[in-house]
Amino acid sequence: MASILQSLNRTVMAGVFLAIVFFIILLTIWPGSESWFTDKYFWSAIFRYLHVLSGVMWIGLLWYFNFVQIPNMPNIPDEQKPAIGKVIAPAALFWFRWAALSTIITGLIVAYLNEYIHEALSIGFMGGDPKSITIGIGMWLGIIMAYNVWMIIWPNQKKALGIIEVGADEKAKSARTAMLFSRTNTLLSIPMLLSMVLAQNLV
Repeated sequence: MASILQSLNRTVMAGVFLAIVFFIILLTIWPGSESWFTDKYFWSAIFRYLHVLSGVMWIGLLWYFNFVQIPNMPNIPDEQKPAIGKVIAPAALFWFRWAALSTIITGLIVAYLNEYIHEALSIGFMGGDPKSITIGIGMWLGIIMAYNVWMIIWPNQKKALGIIEVGADEKAKSARTAMLFSRTNTLLSIPMLLSMVLAQNLV
């Protein structure tokens, strides 16, 4: 067991293996499971799982940046800061931005498969029930947050971390811009998650 847990790749593969085993067990004991693969609601469940998985990675890293890394950077000695800026932050930002994109894409697929995508994205302007309107608000907040990640936070972080070489003044300005929009996403994540959870409990 220790040999598996000492490797992230082996740990993740073991987790995927256990999920597949659990799924196969469900196929054998669940009545009517033989028709799952032709049922759009089955695929909706699969993409919802991927949506939640991606969202946990995205929001988890967002909160890591805002609750852990940014507040503690002033406490790190200057000679140790390159370890964060050159190694940890770029790796975290890789997973952060791709998890954001994956969350949006899988969420839109779920909305399409469950036939509420138009009602949700129009937030009731074209008609819709309270559930579609509520989840639509969450979807738009998520889309805004993903836009911030790809179009504002990541371009500015590349300058702030020295991935793109710029002058000291622009580097400082980019770091502040990235931080402010990361804080904006943290702010938006709270009502976004509320709307997503509430929507699942509305008829």
